Amino acid sequence: MTRRRRALTPEERELWGRVASTARARKPLPLKAEEADPKPHPKKPQQSAPEFRIGQTARPSTAHDLMPSIEERLAAHPLRMDRRTHQQMLRGKLKPEARIDLHGMTVAEAHPELVRFLMNAQAAGKRMVLVITGKGKVKDDHGPIPQRMGVLRHQLPHWLSQPPLGGVVQQVAPAHLKHGGGGAFYVYLRRG
Repeated sequence: MTRRRRALTPEERELWGRVASTARARKPLPLKAEEADPKPHPKKPQQSAPEFRIGQTARPSTAHDLMPSIEERLAAHPLRMDRRTHQQMLRGKLKPEARIDLHGMTVAEAHPELVRFLMNAQAAGKRMVLVITGKGKVKDDHGPIPQRMGVLRHQLPHWLSQPPLGGVVQQVAPAHLKHGGGGAFYVYLRRG
């Protein structure tokens, strides 16, 4: 809703005229072009600001408090098997000769079961097996210390590097999607 402007009364116009006649300009304006400054000031060229990149003065940080993912840790391990066989394994071209599924097991149940399975597989002359750990459940984290998702998945590389499995396992790699993806691992065994 808009308001209508009311017109000034004759008394208000007279009062405004008296106020306006007493007002003076702050700077007197030149009346003629000749009275203006004869030579114009040359414009200064604008200087561009130096190039700026976010974080350029920050010191590079070499350490961080986040642990690398399992895939990154496994990729950092040296290659101890034939490169071509390794590439075929990563692409899912090799079929695992045996498999174990650790879904639903606790850490106390899964570790001895894994040791038994891998020792028997090596004794049987098998070279590549598939260990399925699952990705882990998402659970409510109510404590002050964050808990990892997928306890078996995070324990597996540690178990495979410790005795008695350290001497049995030659290479560990994340499985291809058709064999379980992020919830499974290829374990390449040494010859017996």
